[in-house]
Amino acid sequence: MEKHIEEVAKKIEVLTHSSIRICDKKIIYIDPFQVDKPYHDADLVFFTHEHFDHFSIEDISKVRKENTKFIMPVSMKSQGSSLGNSIFMEPGEEAIIEGYKVEAVPAYNPFKLFHPKERGWVGYNIEVDGVKIYVVGDSDVTAEAKAVKTDIILVPCGGKYTMNADEASFLVNHIHPSIAIPTHYGQVAGNENSGQEFANKVDPSIKTMVIKRY
Repeated sequence: MEKHIEEVAKKIEVLTHSSIRICDKKIIYIDPFQVDKPYHDADLVFFTHEHFDHFSIEDISKVRKENTKFIMPVSMKSQGSSLGNSIFMEPGEEAIIEGYKVEAVPAYNPFKLFHPKERGWVGYNIEVDGVKIYVVGDSDVTAEAKAVKTDIILVPCGGKYTMNADEASFLVNHIHPSIAIPTHYGQVAGNENSGQEFANKVDPSIKTMVIKRY
């Protein structure tokens, strides 16, 4: 199983910041941002919330194609209406979307004002080829995040708006997935060393992948 998880992890690209691309039977994006070229290959695009570095019309235009489906929190209905072909999820909701089992996990700051819980923003635990991939979204350590069971986690570690390296490694060590990948650092928050700082604090039994980004 561990080998299979590693094979699935090879399908994951961190394009930049929290912009993620998963190349499976269908092409999946999460929060496309600062996309470097016109891919126009997205089957599914997930949005965690509406901030500019997670929901960018310019970057959506670079990845979408004719039949792209967009998945987002219910609180983003106005944005979804402008895109069309949108699916809305409540925090805590589970759904099957184009054959993928998806869990929308609440993502919020308990003690900061940037991402209040009442906005209903989310991360996603997406099952790809039997392997669960948890994209945390913009969140701090929360009870809901600590309760997630997953194989691969993509976790923000830049601090200020989200967890810092210490907090992100605490969450990862608690959940104890097979693989952990740092995101959300080096541009909007944190610095280019935040990913490696996070990796150095993760339990050695968990494989960390600090993916080189363009």
